[in-house]
Amino acid sequence: MTTAHDGRVLVADAEITRVIARLAHQILEPDDAQDGVVLIGIRRGGEALAQRLAAEIAGISGKAPALGFLNINLYRDDRVTHEMPESQIPVDINGRVVVVVDDVLFTGRTIRAALDAVTDLGRPAAIRLCVLVDRGLRELPVQADYVGRAIPTSRRERVNVSLGAQPSASDRVVIHAGTP
Repeated sequence: MTTAHDGRVLVADAEITRVIARLAHQILEPDDAQDGVVLIGIRRGGEALAQRLAAEIAGISGKAPALGFLNINLYRDDRVTHEMPESQIPVDINGRVVVVVDDVLFTGRTIRAALDAVTDLGRPAAIRLCVLVDRGLRELPVQADYVGRAIPTSRRERVNVSLGAQPSASDRVVIHAGTP
């Protein structure tokens, strides 16, 4: 494995592109996805992944999925707030299959907040979760339906995802050792 700024690169650009293609195919497989899905990227980490998945799904199916972005700051239970743009959900989600998209699944708290936010928007037919990296160590009973890579970590380690809306040589997943 290569290193990047004192971390180990676990997944790099070409492999990330292959993982995104596989995730897009998996999202399209269920029968209820044939009428189209709504991809909702969680603001910051899930935005670029949702954009990349939308482009890949459009290429596979010939039909672009509805794409939105979710700001979950008001729903967080850990009082961590960052300035970020408001939610943008361009379609009515009632009765639709919604795929919530994020870069890393860790404790489950971000996803719990996203589920609260989505259900405040309406009543989808189904809500599924797609993540690029599942690092384990849950605090809440949350599991992704679509996982790019499962990367077991310790609580002291950090996982950083660099991903743009378009494929790039700088796309990567890096793990950094924490301090004891």
